[in-house]
Amino acid sequence: HILENVRGDDCYVIQPTCSPGNQNLMELLITMDALRRASAGRITAVVPYFGYARADRKSAPRVAITAKLVANLITSAGANRVITIDLHAAQIQGFFDIPVDNLYARPVVLDYIKDRDFKDYIVVSPDIGSVKRARSFAKRLNADLAIIDKRRPKPNEASVYNIIGSVEGKNCFIFDDMVDTAGTLAMVAHAIRAKGAKKIVSFATHGVLSRDAFDKIEGSPIEELIVTDTIPVDTTKGSKVKTISVAKLLAEAISRNHKGNSISELFI
Repeated sequence: HILENVRGDDCYVIQPTCSPGNQNLMELLITMDALRRASAGRITAVVPYFGYARADRKSAPRVAITAKLVANLITSAGANRVITIDLHAAQIQGFFDIPVDNLYARPVVLDYIKDRDFKDYIVVSPDIGSVKRARSFAKRLNADLAIIDKRRPKPNEASVYNIIGSVEGKNCFIFDDMVDTAGTLAMVAHAIRAKGAKKIVSFATHGVLSRDAFDKIEGSPIEELIVTDTIPVDTTKGSKVKTISVAKLLAEAISRNHKGNSISELFI
């Protein structure tokens, strides 16, 4: 139920699709449908964390491509545009038949790093799939890059973490788009500590932090895990987890979109 007149207005519905994902998604869809039926001029779905993003392809027979389904639902509910942050897979933008602004949390993270005055650091990609993101941070920080190559030699044998690059005596920054159970992150931290890494700080845009993620982080060599507030995080569950805000980034994107200005500068 929309309590005010929105006829012809430019409306923005801000709703992450984090847990409880189904409930939050339905709230988003119902709100947009109500706005559409109230003759809103334009509806933009602002979804800081796009849930179901990891279901972006058929990873096994007879499975749904849920990211595409959710994109269809958002469009059908009445959205004219979507604003989101750090999609798990950039190609999800192509699932929509409406414009999608996939913002990067990188400027917020870089500001945090520069304010802390870290020295003698190296950027670490936790897996091959995160190399592009890690490389972009390394370039802007003028830092070296190390890559973790996770391999399983034989079935039922423990994975081996090969490190491409030297982390010995360096402060390590691990960058990823999200942290869920934190299993891989903890193992990567143990692997680089065994190779002589000093301080280990991890950054992730989306802190899903499900199951025993906090316990794994607390038991790992990671000194800090910095996540943004695209997902509400109860930092009292662990002393190492901290949040930084993307509110100004989203506000700037909304302002520029409303005024018809370019937001391409936000991607630099």
